Amino acid sequence: MKTIWFSLFLENSELSFQMRVQTSTTVKDTSWITGCDYLSQLKRIVATTERTIIVWDYKAQGSGQENYFVIKPVDHCLLCVCVVSLPDQVCRDDILLGDDGGFVNKFTVNSDDFGLKQAKAKKKLQNQVLDSKNFKSVKRKLHNDWVMKIRYIAALSCFGSCSLDSVHSLVLESLKRLEDNLPVREFSMPRGANTFCYCTKANVIVTGGDDKVLRLWHPNISTKPVGKLVGHMFSITEIVTNEKDQHIISLSSAKVFRVWDIQTLSLLQIFHDSQGGPGDMQIYSMVYDSNNGMLITGSGVMDMYPLTRMVQDTKQIPHTHEREINVMLYNRYFHQVLTICSESIIKVWEIETGLQIYQILDPHGFSVELTSAAINESGFLFATGAYNGTIKIWDFGSGQEMKMLPEGKDWKEEEHWLRRLIFLKAQEKYQYLILTLEHNGKIKMIQGKEDDMCLMVIWELPNVTPMLQSGIHTVHLRTSPQNRSMTIPFPHVELIEKNFSQRANNPAISMEVNCIDLLQVEGYNLIVAGTLNGVIILWNFVNSTVKEVYKPENCFKVDPDLDPKRFRINDILFLFRPPECARRSSQDSVCSSSQCDSSKGPQSSKGSKQSIHDTEVKREQTDVTMGEQHPVDKKHPGGTNLIEAQPPIIVSAHEDGHLRLWTMEGKLLKDMLPFTKHSAISLTSLYTDPCTRILLTGNVEGHVILCSISSFLDPPHNEKKLKQLLAWRAHSLEIVQVIYVEDKQVVLTASIDGSVRVWHALNGHYCGYFGQRRMFEISPTNDFILPCDVNEYPIEIKEENKFTEKMQKYEYPLVFDRQKWKKMSSMSLLFKRTPPKAFEVDHDFKFFKSLSSPKIRRHALEGFLMENREAGIVFGSLPIYRVPSPTSLRFLPLIGSEARRESSDIIPGKKKGGHTHDKSQRKKSLKRNFVPQINLASSFFPAINK
Repeated sequence: MKTIWFSLFLENSELSFQMRVQTSTTVKDTSWITGCDYLSQLKRIVATTERTIIVWDYKAQGSGQENYFVIKPVDHCLLCVCVVSLPDQVCRDDILLGDDGGFVNKFTVNSDDFGLKQAKAKKKLQNQVLDSKNFKSVKRKLHNDWVMKIRYIAALSCFGSCSLDSVHSLVLESLKRLEDNLPVREFSMPRGANTFCYCTKANVIVTGGDDKVLRLWHPNISTKPVGKLVGHMFSITEIVTNEKDQHIISLSSAKVFRVWDIQTLSLLQIFHDSQGGPGDMQIYSMVYDSNNGMLITGSGVMDMYPLTRMVQDTKQIPHTHEREINVMLYNRYFHQVLTICSESIIKVWEIETGLQIYQILDPHGFSVELTSAAINESGFLFATGAYNGTIKIWDFGSGQEMKMLPEGKDWKEEEHWLRRLIFLKAQEKYQYLILTLEHNGKIKMIQGKEDDMCLMVIWELPNVTPMLQSGIHTVHLRTSPQNRSMTIPFPHVELIEKNFSQRANNPAISMEVNCIDLLQVEGYNLIVAGTLNGVIILWNFVNSTVKEVYKPENCFKVDPDLDPKRFRINDILFLFRPPECARRSSQDSVCSSSQCDSSKGPQSSKGSKQSIHDTEVKREQTDVTMGEQHPVDKKHPGGTNLIEAQPPIIVSAHEDGHLRLWTMEGKLLKDMLPFTKHSAISLTSLYTDPCTRILLTGNVEGHVILCSISSFLDPPHNEKKLKQLLAWRAHSLEIVQVIYVEDKQVVLTASIDGSVRVWHALNGHYCGYFGQRRMFEISPTNDFILPCDVNEYPIEIKEENKFTEKMQKYEYPLVFDRQKWKKMSSMSLLFKRTPPKAFEVDHDFKFFKSLSSPKIRRHALEGFLMENREAGIVFGSLPIYRVPSPTSLRFLPLIGSEARRESSDIIPGKKKGGHTHDKSQRKKSLKRNFVPQINLASSFFPAINK
């Protein structure tokens, strides 16, 4: 009797079986099993040996598992087998067989052939040998060499067979051609084909053989392949496809796997099986589990390789533009994204699909770099500002140029470089009003008439920095309309002259305005500016004042030892919630319950270093929603009347990595250092949603930080209500802009690496980048993927729980076991021929004299400990002893009774071996010397720490 093992993977049922078939000596079958497949109608397993066909009921229980049918004889040695799955067949299956004579055989089997209905009544069915002549079968010689692989392709309603024949390498034809002698579709390739597979989405057939080349064929074009993939150094033995990601996975005889992209014909990944040499444990079969993203191979063992899903089409870093990104804007009315690179190429993208709508080359002239842009309130217009100070207004839908501010003749290079553009609300016939910030710190207003093609400067703010530098914190303004026939949002401004001591300008101090923001709503007409030296300036045109909101200490002093950029404000923003947003229902919160639930799978299944707990995220989102609803319930129980808008708050992103929030009066509400893998990273950009419920910021190392600010905006402004929810690494280089798209629940990030990437807002999952060949998958998915230049998992910031909420019991780990120590010896004693003596072993015991004793825990530490041990402190207090030295004083921490014993040796004036007889003085000294310390013994002796 012989025992035969083989493996089969059933993709539909997501099961992998390893089965054993025993053949008795009466069958006289001692051959290898060459292939197996699943009979979907008969619910059986079919396997082939060199001379027989075996049908086995794998679901039988007990001794019934050893019962099977053997169909024999066959004319040639069988090499491969597959089952034809047709939906119209009932209780019948067709089996295709390939042999060493180049024949393709078709056997038709049904339940009556095996007596399966009658067999259910019998207690035990004996193994039976069936004559192959009793089955309906046809065959046709299609190859002049061995048939290496045979498959039925349901999408094409035909079968395919490959051979080592160089002329008839691959045959692709319908089943009817097996019953006649009509010509068949043949594909030829040098040295034939060992294997092939079909990709349904791409509609291509991939072949591989001894010539080490993967060829892609269109099913209807057999004369020439549509593509070739070269890279394998040995013969290709197996090919499978990943339909979801359009990948080809090929295997060579050297057990080297290569993953290819079908769309771009590029190599994505290489890995190999390290078990033994190339000839050991040869891999005979390979299948891909698309449901779990797992590659399964069969050799002497079954191996499973989890393949990481990749979005990018090549091994290179994702690129939206060839140069670094300068501007990224989102048009919420068109649902499109506008990007501009330093090469001055404007591109407009569809956010749902990632497809490019149009692009504009050299919009301000040849080699003129665009540095800023803005979209108007309606979304129909956008403006661009250039390095030379020119401004243009475009039609967003068509990309047609509408108006332009030409370059002045007397302008110097870089003098009018535009940092920021902001569209103002339309005023009567003056529909084109733009607020600009230049590189030199000047804030101007640009106006354009409907019937005029040129823009012009109509308003400019005076320089107030010298007055603030002299010590004046609030400056009153003289306002008057510049032109009474013109209605503009801001009046003409003049500084009221006052006697102030103007300090000499120091060239080492940069006082220019670096960033601005505008708040133009009913009751507020404000401009806030952040400067390079850290001063925040607030222009209030309702009160006709300009105020210094914040100025860091010593910001106007020059210290050569400190970085002059440390005070710089990189971005500034108004946080203001309109009254209509306060009446939003809980369904319009940042995260709905279904969207939060969708993030469970990828985070919990990946086992990342920082896993995301969905219950915490839901609680954060509930707090956000409730924070918005409380004012409605208190002031207006019906929730129908308007709620009074709260005063705006100013948030600033600083060069020192801090996020600071201020009131209009200059009171600091929150000084926050966002948590990332590395702290104190310079922040570069800020963004908030229209209803001001979340706050996004990016830094120079490519991190994105997401904070919840909805509850914080409701007075009183409790700093604990501003919570950081999530942080993730989006780019390997600096982020220049972050945008939150509320209706899609995604975050857009633009970086100097030239890419604009899309992320799920609530879990930091990567969706893709603008410019990739495939469309986005913005809907939540269980696949967790990262771009090729990022290897950090998203980090969820847990709520700051009190340590005492969960009563944790800590055990003291440093307990010395003298019995184990006597059995051990140091490395120096191991090389002695004679066993070490007792005094030699005790000599090494001196290194453990500072360890804790359990007796001290019960008495001394608990008696004089003033710290909270339940908060997580193992040794809450350690004694500190002063040791005089010629140069300085040292402080040595000792623990417990050993500390008291050793103190007699180190305290001046105390004799060795002496003890303090006055217990009250001894308690006072111990209490005075006990201060909080860390467990130094556990860090110096980790091996003893249990």
